[in-house]
Amino acid sequence: MRPRADFEIDFGLSGLTKFLRVGAVPRNAEGILAFITESLLANDGEDFAVEMVNDIHRLTQSTLSDDVLSILWLAATRAHFDPEADGIAIRAWLERIAEACLPFTGQDLPPELGMQDEDLRPDLQAAVLAELTGVSAALTEKAITSSYAPPLPTVVPALEAAIPVIGADLGFRLFLRAMKAYFVPIGPARMARFDEIGERLGYHLFVVDDGCLNVWSDLND
Repeated sequence: MRPRADFEIDFGLSGLTKFLRVGAVPRNAEGILAFITESLLANDGEDFAVEMVNDIHRLTQSTLSDDVLSILWLAATRAHFDPEADGIAIRAWLERIAEACLPFTGQDLPPELGMQDEDLRPDLQAAVLAELTGVSAALTEKAITSSYAPPLPTVVPALEAAIPVIGADLGFRLFLRAMKAYFVPIGPARMARFDEIGERLGYHLFVVDDGCLNVWSDLND
């Protein structure tokens, strides 16, 4: 797999969900799958596809419930498209995305599922969970009151359940994407801690802050 630092933007499933916005991508399964295919063809397809398939299999092969997986998807996309409302089970939907990506991986079968050592470090997972705890009230409020998406009151419990199972890397990226999707305000101190976690995970700086985090200089957190 490509070194994480080589991705100058968010990558894998969290990288995809950044672009699922009104006016950019159709709000239906066919339109989203077509967007993925066109994006993979237009960009560095193989590396992005491998990361996407790995992320998806980490989710679908996990012990997480369908409800948790659905909430993670809806939070990351601000409910741009709800597959279950369209009659598609969440695991089946994620696997359809993986199947669309597989031809670009250069492999006939999905890549071996694995995590890097730091993803499983208890101290790093604890750091991600501590930041989630610190913004839990604000994230919950924004996910309920957003005028751009239906209420999603259980986003924090879903992330709390997911991070110990899927690891610090994917857990942190989905947490960040939810923070960005609902434009949750944070202060410079928390932003610095986010950057530190990203550095420990080997991310390029722009994966953590891609211009979508809502940083306020007068917040003390």
